[in-house]
Amino acid sequence: MKIGLLGGSFNPIHNAHLRIAGEAQIACLLERVIFIPAADPPHKMLEGNVSFACRSKMVSMAIAGRQNFEMSTIEGERGGKSYSIDTIQALKERLPDDELFFIIGGDSFLEIGTWHRYGEIFPLCNLIVVERPACSIRNPLEELPDAVRDLFTFDGKAGRLMHASGTTISFITGSPLELSSTEIRRLAARGADITRYVPHDVAEYISQQRIYDQCQ
Repeated sequence: MKIGLLGGSFNPIHNAHLRIAGEAQIACLLERVIFIPAADPPHKMLEGNVSFACRSKMVSMAIAGRQNFEMSTIEGERGGKSYSIDTIQALKERLPDDELFFIIGGDSFLEIGTWHRYGEIFPLCNLIVVERPACSIRNPLEELPDAVRDLFTFDGKAGRLMHASGTTISFITGSPLELSSTEIRRLAARGADITRYVPHDVAEYISQQRIYDQCQ
């Protein structure tokens, strides 16, 4: 089975996250997409100190009723910093017969050299890079960190990178939907309507629980 993995702080989850997952699912024929909330993101502070349980609940609400979307709380169960390599390794052990596809944005691909033990990710799973108009990747091979570039070749016909282990990095063009979690939090703090940006149930939960009141 081909399984997509989409991680993030999801503070809150919003419509762009859902669109990215759907676009990756269609483009790469994924049979499942697993949303993975980060317990302790290593690259960013969690504005508002919103708990893992609260962010996971919002993800659960957002994907309810969406066929082949599910959530894993693996990073909360593990504790410590939520490094992608640790999560991918753990899921690889749990799903040894499945083919994993780690879904990231174009901006994350350009920064992958800063990730913890990033070189170990490539042999474990495929990557799907969802590009946006503001973050187009013109020369994928040249954008790879120097330390791993020699392990890849670029398949121009397929438009993807091939790793020496046999895994791939595919690039797909996502539909423009530039949403900022920071702006959504600030709108919510002011009591503004955010149903244009997040699923209705998530917007109601944020309002009722006053999750982002301190983010003004």
